[in-house]
Amino acid sequence: MRQLISSLRTGKLELIELPTPAVEAGHVLIRSRVSLVSKGTEKMLVGFGRASLFQKARSNPERVKQAIAKIRTDGLIPTIEAVFRRLDEPLPLGYCNAGEIIAIGPGVTGFGIGDRVASNGPHAEIVAVPANLAARIPDGVADDAAAFTVIGAIGLQGVRLARPEFGETFVVIGLGLIGQLVAQFLRGAGCRVIGFDVDRDKVNVARARGIQAVGVDGELDAVKYALAATEGMGVDGVLITASTSSHEVISQSARMSRKRGRIVLIGVVGLNLNRAEFYHKELSFQVSCSYGPGRYEDAYEEKGFDYPPGFVRWTENRNFQAVLAALDTGILQVTPLVSKRVPFGRFAEIYDEIDGGDLASLLQYDPGKALQQRAINLEGGQFDAATGSLAVVGAGNFSKMTVLPALTAAKISVRAIVSAKGLSATHLARKFKVPVSSTDMAAILNDPKVKGVIIATRHDLHASIILEALRAGKHILVEKPLCISPEELRLIEEAIGRRRHAPSSAVSQGQPEFLPIVTVGYNRRFSRHTEKMKFLLGPDSGAISIVMTINAGPVPQDSWLHDPTVGGGRLLGEACHFVDLAIHLSGSMVAEVCALGLNGDPSPVTDVASILLHHENGSIAVINYFSNGHREVSKERVELHSQGRSLVLDNFRTLRGFGFREFRSLKTRLDKGHAREFALFSERINSGGPPLIPWNEIANSTRATFAALKSLRTRAWVRVDDI
Repeated sequence: MRQLISSLRTGKLELIELPTPAVEAGHVLIRSRVSLVSKGTEKMLVGFGRASLFQKARSNPERVKQAIAKIRTDGLIPTIEAVFRRLDEPLPLGYCNAGEIIAIGPGVTGFGIGDRVASNGPHAEIVAVPANLAARIPDGVADDAAAFTVIGAIGLQGVRLARPEFGETFVVIGLGLIGQLVAQFLRGAGCRVIGFDVDRDKVNVARARGIQAVGVDGELDAVKYALAATEGMGVDGVLITASTSSHEVISQSARMSRKRGRIVLIGVVGLNLNRAEFYHKELSFQVSCSYGPGRYEDAYEEKGFDYPPGFVRWTENRNFQAVLAALDTGILQVTPLVSKRVPFGRFAEIYDEIDGGDLASLLQYDPGKALQQRAINLEGGQFDAATGSLAVVGAGNFSKMTVLPALTAAKISVRAIVSAKGLSATHLARKFKVPVSSTDMAAILNDPKVKGVIIATRHDLHASIILEALRAGKHILVEKPLCISPEELRLIEEAIGRRRHAPSSAVSQGQPEFLPIVTVGYNRRFSRHTEKMKFLLGPDSGAISIVMTINAGPVPQDSWLHDPTVGGGRLLGEACHFVDLAIHLSGSMVAEVCALGLNGDPSPVTDVASILLHHENGSIAVINYFSNGHREVSKERVELHSQGRSLVLDNFRTLRGFGFREFRSLKTRLDKGHAREFALFSERINSGGPPLIPWNEIANSTRATFAALKSLRTRAWVRVDDI
């Protein structure tokens, strides 16, 4: 199948071949028939890509501040590399799709194979969307009209926030596509509508729909016009659908409104508000968020939880349904808004003229060209079984920023990359010359050329993928954490035990039994700094004291990391790194754990906590995991004290020694051990050798982290063996 993408770095448009998306739980798979080009949004995205690096920075001052802070903590070169990798990301275009359901994921109800649906799927021949982002198309609504559903919902949500009443007068500023739809919705609600735009063609289109549309490209004063039209009272409400950096639009809206009028922003304008203009009239101002309640909420969109109509009458999905009903009854007329219909393969005919005045253009798909294939072979892909036999499962930021660059630096070839939707995997496969991009993990695990997998997915998937990989007889390196519950740990241990003790035909023939390597991405123990610390301590250091301070920084509260059923929380997902590091440096297992959250917070997803580890050999370690520090303070600091000697490691860049005769300091580029970890994993797969991390240490660090979460809740010491 093919999908249209734009380069975030250059703005170049490309139609690329992708594997068919996987049908995940709660999702539906749709074969596209028509998709609408939203010129406002897509023009902005393409324009950003085509802008110079300086222009990109100027338009994103907060990103610049973040980059400067990263330079101070991580160094210049790693920051530059991170920025350019981010700009290399492909940007999928489009969000207004109409098509036919061809597959339904587990847990989805209310849909059937063959149903025509409107969704927010991108410009692609086959799309996968959550069920709450798809709505069945009535029989009387054509595909072309149904493609307006999602963009119509954006306008409808703004109208709902404005609370129009029959007989009121509303102004719509900006008669682009959304403005035209908003004006029709207001007319349908029994309102008088005045529309303003600088484009005469758009004004004429609105007039043909019965809108009192006025061109403001000359001497006309929009404020005076609106006041005169309402006999000096002012309009009841203003909906802004324009796109401009000017602050004048918001000022005009305030000046033309009546006392206690309502202003709703759907578009993008400058927002320097004049207090006096709002104060004397007691105006209300609100920004409309996309399709409506549920938008950007993981529980609603990804997990499929709905809001009861009695409490939230109009969710984004019910807004979709309302738009489709308006199309079905004729309240909403969209056919006159279509300027061009173009076959998907000729997309350039639309985008080459995206700066023009057309309101709406449609991409039309040929179902016969939408090939369903869960894996594709990429031109230029290189694979050498002698230097690598790995597959990477998961194509998110960690794979892009860390795993694949480290494997490339170590000259380890990768056989395949797997992701659910295919775009991210294909992009990374092309970039790193990997021959196969796939959305079918089972097929990759059954590939005899793949001996080991690196798992870099969301945390809730780790355990199930580990179990599948073990059944397939693959070596495993899973990014931390190993799993997110004691029950998952038990299942993994049972599976490993079966692999180690099951009878083997190879053993009966005198060959050594295959024992899969199972390791966790505790990369910090493979850093040159950590290895130097272990060497300096020597084998007879006895009990030691360790203090680790992690200035983790905040993560948005709606991040999946904070979801206890998906990410498990940051202590489970990230602090486990430092539990392992304490085990490695002390040379001793953790016996018991005590943890305390800020203000006694018992939540397992707290990200401000101190964890105290008591090791079997008497060593003690304190892990201070804080998200409330200043971003310019080093992210990670490790202090180690033993026998009158001290080691201080700052952000895995500088190690200083005190009390050592022949060691003062070690300085390197940021080295958290990833490159050596992946190189050793590949070496073990191809040449054999002991596990990278002994299994009893992996199990102990995992149980110790679970014990820390229990201690947060009970505010007591917890023995690790009791988990």
